[in-house]
Amino acid sequence: MSSMWGERIKLSVFGGSHTEAIGVTLDGLPAGEKMDWDEILVQMARRAPGQDPSATRRVEKDEPHVVCGMSSDGVLTGAPLCALIYNSDQHSKDYGNLKVTPRPGHADYAAFVKYQGNNDIRGGGHFSGRLTAPLVFAGAVCRQILSRHGILIGGHVLSVGPAEDRRFNMADIEPEILKSLSREYFPVLFPSIRQEMRRQIEEARLALDSLGGVVECAVTGLPTGMGNPMFGGVENLISSIVFGVPAVKGIEFGAGFQAARKMGHENNDSFYYDDGGAVKTRTNNAGGILGGITTGMPLVFRAAVKPTPSISREQDTVNLETGENVKLVIKGRHDPCIVPRAVPALESAAAVAVLELLAQNGKL
Repeated sequence: MSSMWGERIKLSVFGGSHTEAIGVTLDGLPAGEKMDWDEILVQMARRAPGQDPSATRRVEKDEPHVVCGMSSDGVLTGAPLCALIYNSDQHSKDYGNLKVTPRPGHADYAAFVKYQGNNDIRGGGHFSGRLTAPLVFAGAVCRQILSRHGILIGGHVLSVGPAEDRRFNMADIEPEILKSLSREYFPVLFPSIRQEMRRQIEEARLALDSLGGVVECAVTGLPTGMGNPMFGGVENLISSIVFGVPAVKGIEFGAGFQAARKMGHENNDSFYYDDGGAVKTRTNNAGGILGGITTGMPLVFRAAVKPTPSISREQDTVNLETGENVKLVIKGRHDPCIVPRAVPALESAAAVAVLELLAQNGKL
């Protein structure tokens, strides 16, 4: 399986939703970096299930256990960093009938064919969103290193179904906003919209259905001139790890698809010197990237997250043993909307990618 990522900062995620544990190994981290364990736990708690009516009722503490790579006083040793997160609240019996009746919207059928029926079906196995927990641990480590380089990362729920928050002001994102968002569960820029989003999620749950949405993420403090054209661009790097977050179906940078509806003079970002003599742009439709290279402006991207495929209403599927068309009702505990819990996962993906970018450009 392709569960490894990176050239300089090498990430490997392992385990499954109902295995004894899941975990991550990070290789290439700089030695001597002191980790704030409480800050790591803040990030883990943002993704953890069972803490909000909009999330699954499965309860997991998601407390990482470091196996190696960190000293007893929390300093990175330079050796590969490995952490385990034990699974403790599995209901594997809920998945017994899914081996031969694949769930619509899941990887069940494709994995059945690829792995000749040997894939772990329990909770989605290695395809489960549970695997974002070790990614969040990796991101929590990386973002602490990045903060010492003046780089901040934060995201918010831009939309859930028809309910929409406002977008970042891409040309000027205050550091305090990102710091605040990056510590919240269900972060939004307009607090009043959160209740409407929750109402939409509850309506979907009562209808035995689910909702998707969009997460907007920003990175500030990036040096100018990092990245490469064509296949080595910053967009390429970030996209390659963002699509490792289950349920992500699309990504855009800056103005994204809205740029296709603009005139050239509307989309171009005019340059100017600020009071300190730094080159800035008055707008940031490029999202902080031109020609695959950072411009020094905030890097902004949005990821589209599909509705949770596990829903309680009856659906059509097939029986792979009998060759019949059958009906399926999925049992188990599932999020009616995974978008709020996807925010820390996407922030973490960005953190790992940006640390890789710094390493590739000799900035670590």
